[in-house]
Amino acid sequence: MTLIGKFLPGVQHLHNLHPLTIHFPIAFLMGAGLLYGLSWIWPNDKREWAAYWLLLLGFWASIAAVATGFYAYSEVNLSKTVERPLTSPHMCWMVVTFLITIGLTSWAIVDKHFPRTGRRIVFDYNADGNALSRPIRYSR
Repeated sequence: MTLIGKFLPGVQHLHNLHPLTIHFPIAFLMGAGLLYGLSWIWPNDKREWAAYWLLLLGFWASIAAVATGFYAYSEVNLSKTVERPLTSPHMCWMVVTFLITIGLTSWAIVDKHFPRTGRRIVFDYNADGNALSRPIRYSR
């Protein structure tokens, strides 16, 4: 018995890993959406950071889910009457969802949230190299 078979005995009977991997991006991305929504209504640094990390975890998990989905599409034998109406829309939705995930994750990385509390104070120097008498707070 393999190590994975010891902890997950049902895995031995699966034709592919797609049914196992697909649930992680669904949970992570839904959690990120929920936390981002709550943070939009009630801003909170910790909640926004948690949403950001859930989005990143959802992105990486969706890569595994898409890869196992394409592998399953080529490996699982289905009759043509089942394959066309079942797997074709499934694959289209998978690709569309993955592209949306890529877009949202890229947006989150580029416009990464920085904590509102404890920001560094940035000093503005004039031509003589002297700092201004009052520090300027850094803000986005």
